[in-house]
Amino acid sequence: MNRLCRREFLKLAGACGAFCITCPSGIAFAAGGESFFFIQLSDTHIGFSDPLINPEYATTLEKAVAAINAMEPQPGFVAFTGDLTHTTDDPMERKRRLTSFKNIAKSLRVKDVRFLPGEHDAALDRGYAYQEILGPMHYAFTHKGVAFLAVDNVSDPSGSVGGAQREWMARELKKLSTTDPIVVLTHRPLFDLAPDWDWATRDGTQVLELLEPYQNVTVLYGHIHQVHHKQTGHIGHHAAAGMMYPLPAPMSVPKKAPVPWDPAAPYKGLGYREVKGNAGEGAPVLMEIPMARV
Repeated sequence: MNRLCRREFLKLAGACGAFCITCPSGIAFAAGGESFFFIQLSDTHIGFSDPLINPEYATTLEKAVAAINAMEPQPGFVAFTGDLTHTTDDPMERKRRLTSFKNIAKSLRVKDVRFLPGEHDAALDRGYAYQEILGPMHYAFTHKGVAFLAVDNVSDPSGSVGGAQREWMARELKKLSTTDPIVVLTHRPLFDLAPDWDWATRDGTQVLELLEPYQNVTVLYGHIHQVHHKQTGHIGHHAAAGMMYPLPAPMSVPKKAPVPWDPAAPYKGLGYREVKGNAGEGAPVLMEIPMARV
């Protein structure tokens, strides 16, 4: 971590008391004295093809993959937090797009790659094609002492996590200490950011109630195609930039729509995230990597 990032982190950590975003680039955790980092990408929308919104739609993800492959050291893993593909009513085309995405992701040097559905991938068929091609839509894993919960809040067309999955979360959480570091990966925000724009989870309050007893919880999500940070009590929520096109700030315009490509500033508003930290600093640091710099 460079000095500027560390100085800004300490300043902001004192102000907000939790997980603070400080510098462009990503997130890192330390557990048992061993630090690591991973990459979060979101909203890659393979199958999107509007040159007025992104004339480089066919190669944007490949460019990001090449940049991640050039990293030294390599991240511990890579996580894609939904809307891997762009929506289609054609079931066979949905499978083709998911397969195309999977093939691009296979070119990552890092072989520990985690996937999560977005509503574009899974809402129309309740995740049938997604599960066939990419696997389970919710699951738990541990990386170097940090517990991760990948939560599906999109395959239910109502935008809910649902009772069965909340019960699964409760069982997984019971395996942990209330002081263990926990990261929740999801697509939609778990709080009501902009319900009229579908930027919410219908039973998000119930999900947060499950997480409330745990002292070190961070939620990383996508869906809104922009960096956004929110605290609900002691839980930090952090949206990542999208990879295909940006969206306007919440409720800032009458109608939500992709922001057109700016030829004077290619890839403006697009990027992905690295997460980095070390045991001596306590909280992880999120760093955003803009595609314009890749």
